[in-house]
Amino acid sequence: MSTEKEGTMNALAATNRNFKLAARLLGLDSKLEKSLLIPFREIKVECTIPKDDGTLASFVGFRVQHDNARGPMKGGIRYHPEVDPDEVNALAQLMTWKTAVANIPYGGAKGGIGCNPGDLSISELERLTRVFTQKIHDLIGIHIDVPAPDMGTGPQTMAWILDEYSKFHGHSPAVVTGKPIDLGGSLGRDAATGRGVLFAAEALLNEHGKTVSGQRFAIQGFGNVGSWAAQLIHEQGGKVVAVSDITGAIKNSKGIDVPNLMKHVKEHKGVKGFHGADAIEPQSVLVEDCDILIPAALGGVINRENANDIKAKFIVEAANHPTDPEADEILSKKGVVILPDIYANSGGVTVSYFEWVQNIQGFMWEEEKVNDVLKTYMTKGFKDVKEMCKTHDCDLRMGAFTLGVNRVARATVLRGWEA
Repeated sequence: MSTEKEGTMNALAATNRNFKLAARLLGLDSKLEKSLLIPFREIKVECTIPKDDGTLASFVGFRVQHDNARGPMKGGIRYHPEVDPDEVNALAQLMTWKTAVANIPYGGAKGGIGCNPGDLSISELERLTRVFTQKIHDLIGIHIDVPAPDMGTGPQTMAWILDEYSKFHGHSPAVVTGKPIDLGGSLGRDAATGRGVLFAAEALLNEHGKTVSGQRFAIQGFGNVGSWAAQLIHEQGGKVVAVSDITGAIKNSKGIDVPNLMKHVKEHKGVKGFHGADAIEPQSVLVEDCDILIPAALGGVINRENANDIKAKFIVEAANHPTDPEADEILSKKGVVILPDIYANSGGVTVSYFEWVQNIQGFMWEEEKVNDVLKTYMTKGFKDVKEMCKTHDCDLRMGAFTLGVNRVARATVLRGWEA
């Protein structure tokens, strides 16, 4: 089993565990609890395409639609060799709770195709995407299930889905989010998750009488989310003292010149070799001396092996499931405050919701409005999580889970689930 696969199974176990703890705190009826865990629909389809050399290739596509009590289901489509029902199920369920925490009118879904996109040409990827869309077009839709990009997919994939879906249902830009701007994508979407991480960190620090300015940040992962978070933190006067990505890791206790680092990363495809900081071991970024640690890469990176060595006072989870339950307990005893992924990285899906709203209205927003409304949602989300923490005398992770599960349970009951 690969590390990534193990991370997925750990994420599924942790999500189920957190859901059950939240259900217990909320005193949910056992039948309702079981009902909330069972997916609304699971779809598995065969996708056969002609390859560029004339041979046929078959792939298996999945879509798990977890819950629609609060609105149409929402979730990414990933192209990856290890896409399977367990993985898709875990991620679909997590999306149900995440959209509820963000208080946007969606349920959760997730999908994917078991393939290695790097082994396929652009034309093969297009044919595969169109065949997949043909197989599921009557099960997705503007008010049913709204896909988005994920690992191995992007704006171009969404453009193909939009085009293929529109052949059956007429022009329907709101059927997917994360589209190119020219096809109805939202301004501000590219930076949305990283910007949401900044707003989440601001809300957390304000709670403790601090601001981003002057605080020292270590960021593990310098892809889309980590790099945007670093730029925005730097603009707010925060000091980024350590950064890592797949090429290596660097640190500068006086603060890294983030604009220059961005130029270096663009030219050299990674942080390795940046002259404005010292090279360090990649795994040591997590235990560098800093005030706020932002894991923004893979799941399970904070575990019992390194939790005791973490020096940060706050952890803002920009990645999905970066902290193992065992590490959670160790860090809690140390007094480290963890802002959970289910809230902290919800900026992306929130701006996806704004894109959907703009498409339905047929009226696009200025980027300033997108960012302002995102800040409103993230700030309100933190207050809502804190209220649940007070009500149930729990930490932020359980506060977020009880908030999300409670909203979905209330909607389910109000709609008459036993009728």
